[in-house]
Amino acid sequence: MLSSILNSERAIKINIAIMRAFVKLRKMISTNKELAHKLAQLENKIEKHDDEIKTIFNAIRQLMAPPPEPKKRKIGFEREGE
Repeated sequence: MLSSILNSERAIKINIAIMRAFVKLRKMISTNKELAHKLAQLENKIEKHDDEIKTIFNAIRQLMAPPPEPKKRKIGFEREGE
């Protein structure tokens, strides 16, 4: 703050250097935010694919499972009371 008040050549150069440092810092932060956002999007996409792959494997397992034994029915008639 003092460098912006003083009128010397050196104070002006320091003030400019400080402003440039803040500009670079702001660019780095915005770049990191974009990177973090893209990383989050990628994670969501991968999670979605993982769920879809799990669904496919479950369907394949169901197809591979042997069919259940059919319930055997008695042949003939049943009498009431027996």
